[in-house]
Amino acid sequence: MPTFAYTVRGADGKSQTGTREADSQDMLRRSLAEQGFTVQNVKPAKAAKQAKAAVRRNPNAPTFMDRFQKVKLIELSLFCRQFSTMIDAGVSLVRCLDVLAEQTTNPKLRRIINDIKGEVEAGNTLSKSMSKYPSVFNNLFIGLIRAGEVGGVLEESLQRLSAFLEKDVELRRKVKSAMTYPIIVAVVAVAIVLGLVTFILPKFMDLFKDLGVKEFPMMTQVLIDFSNFLTTKWYLMMLIMGVSSVAFKMFTRTKFGRRAYDRFKLKVPVFGPLNHKVCLSRFARTLATLLSSGVPILQAMETVAGTVNNEIISDAILDARARIREGDVISEPLRKSRMFPPMVVQMIAIGQESGSLDTMLMKIADFYEQEVDAALASLTAAIEPVMIVFLGVTVGFIVIAMFMPLLAVIQNLTGSPDDAE
Repeated sequence: MPTFAYTVRGADGKSQTGTREADSQDMLRRSLAEQGFTVQNVKPAKAAKQAKAAVRRNPNAPTFMDRFQKVKLIELSLFCRQFSTMIDAGVSLVRCLDVLAEQTTNPKLRRIINDIKGEVEAGNTLSKSMSKYPSVFNNLFIGLIRAGEVGGVLEESLQRLSAFLEKDVELRRKVKSAMTYPIIVAVVAVAIVLGLVTFILPKFMDLFKDLGVKEFPMMTQVLIDFSNFLTTKWYLMMLIMGVSSVAFKMFTRTKFGRRAYDRFKLKVPVFGPLNHKVCLSRFARTLATLLSSGVPILQAMETVAGTVNNEIISDAILDARARIREGDVISEPLRKSRMFPPMVVQMIAIGQESGSLDTMLMKIADFYEQEVDAALASLTAAIEPVMIVFLGVTVGFIVIAMFMPLLAVIQNLTGSPDDAE
C-alpha cells in the first residue's frame, strides 16, 4: 500500500503534516475530511520517507548496519542446539523462536529470528522463512530443515546441523591457529626491515657522506635505492598494493579467475595437499549429514557442490551428479575426476554397496580431519625454523650492507700494510 504525505488544517485553524498509507490520494482526502480536517495538500511520500516509515513499522526489517555485521558459525551452532532441545521437549515452534530471539546477543540474528517467527505465524514453513536470508542460512541449512519438516524429525535435523557446524568451526579454528605463528613472525620481520631501512639506514648514509664515501658496495647500493624508494615514493608502493589487491579480487570474481585460483590452491606446494584434505573432509561430512537426514542424493550432491569452497572439486561433484542421474554409481565418476583419492572412492563404493553410505562418508570425514591435524602440526613445526632463518638472513643482510662502507672507511683511515712500509 503506498504512503502519502499530507498537509491539513484542523478545527482550531492550525496546520498539521504527516504521512499515512492509503489506496489512493482521493481515498486519503476523503478519510481526512471525514475526520474534520480541511485538506490542503496530499502527495506521494518520498521513497526515503517510506523506507524510514517501513523500518519504524517493522523493527525486524534489515538495517544499514546489517551489511557490516556477521552471524558466526558458532552462533548458528548454538542456535541449532538450543532449538533442537526445545523442539524435543515439546515446545511450540513459535515459542522456540521467541525464546531464541531473546537469548541471542547478536542484533542481526535477533532481527532475523523475529522476522522468521512472524513468517511462521503467518503460515509459512520454517525452511521457506529461513530461505529469505541466504547469507546466514545456506543451502545445506535449508535442505536439512526442509528434510526434517517433511520427515517429522526437525529436532534430529537440528542436532545434525549443530554437530556439523561445530565440526566446521573446530576445523577452521585449527587452520587459523596453525597459521597464527607464521603470520606474526612475518609481520615482525616486515616491521623490522622497514624500521631498519627507513630510520636507521638514512642515519648511516649521512655519516658516510660526512666521511667522504662516494661509492658503495653493490649490497649497500641496492639497500640505499630501496630505502630511497620507500621514503620518497611510499605512495607508489601503497598504490601498487591497492591496485594489485583490487585487481586480484576482480579476477577471482570471474569464473575463469576463480577456477584458476582454486586450481592453484590445490597445486601449490605444502599448502595444496592441506587445502585438498580440508575440501575432502568438508565434502564427506556435508554429504553424510544430508544423506543421514533423508535428503535425496541428487539434491544432496548439488548442495555439497556449493559448500566445498573449491570450483575444481565442485565441478567434479556436479559431473558425478549428472552421471548418477543417468544411472551410474557415485564412485565411478568420482574416480574418473582424479580429485578424490582411491581410498575415498573405494570406501564410497563399499558404503553404497552395503547401504551405509552416510556412515562410510562420516568415517572418511573423521579420517581426513585427523590428516589435517597431522599436516598442520608438521607444517607448524617446519615453518617455525624456516621463518626464524628467513628473519635472521634478512636482518643479517641489512646489517652487513650498512657496515661494509664503514669497514672500508676504517681501512682507509688506518692505512694498508704497504702504505706503512
